[in-house]
Amino acid sequence: MGNSPLSLVARYKQTNTYAWTKKTTTSIILFCRLQYYKLFKSSRTFKFNGKSYRYFQHKYNTTWRTERAVEISLFWDIVKGHEGKKILEVGNVLSHYFPVNHDILDKYEKAPGVLNQDVVDFQPDKRYDLIVSISTLEHVGWDEEPKDPAKILRAIDNLKKCLAPGGTFIVTLPLGQNPEMDRLLEEDKIPFVQQYCLKRISADNVWIEAEWQDIQGAQHNYPFRAANGLVIGIF
Repeated sequence: MGNSPLSLVARYKQTNTYAWTKKTTTSIILFCRLQYYKLFKSSRTFKFNGKSYRYFQHKYNTTWRTERAVEISLFWDIVKGHEGKKILEVGNVLSHYFPVNHDILDKYEKAPGVLNQDVVDFQPDKRYDLIVSISTLEHVGWDEEPKDPAKILRAIDNLKKCLAPGGTFIVTLPLGQNPEMDRLLEEDKIPFVQQYCLKRISADNVWIEAEWQDIQGAQHNYPFRAANGLVIGIF
């Protein structure tokens, strides 16, 4: 076969057997798990604020294993309910799962249609009827250098200024990733108009409605993968 593409692949497999096998095995396992959830768990639902939602299952970021299973279902329903309105998403999340036509603000992720600006400096030439942010604000000021724990409050203040009269700003905040944000929540210093909580109760990624006291102090990646407590806040 000489240096044909097939021969090069064969030689690569021989010299990189472990890496090739590990990557392939991982992909197969994740594919099988996704199919399992689609076949046997697709009818599962969770409740939020008087309404039932199906858990969202998708291969991107293996949503069936994390808080994305509830976040995407909730927020896509909210976005669809504002069709025809001016919508801003802070953090590029929904476009990985659905075709979207709303504005997206994300400082770091490069993608078509995404505005790469810092959220505290964002000054749009319009006002939004709906602003959504899915597990993003906990990174603002915390996963940046230098750290600026109070930056999340400035980000919230700036985004509230971007709302049209009567507009809604809704976020999810997973606990256990940013201890300073968790402290602000504990001290009631994030000015929600309404606050809801969801708690993960099983390795099988089952979530239930909860009170703040039920998730206060929740850790990330313990006892279950990723978030174990989730705050849904409305401004």
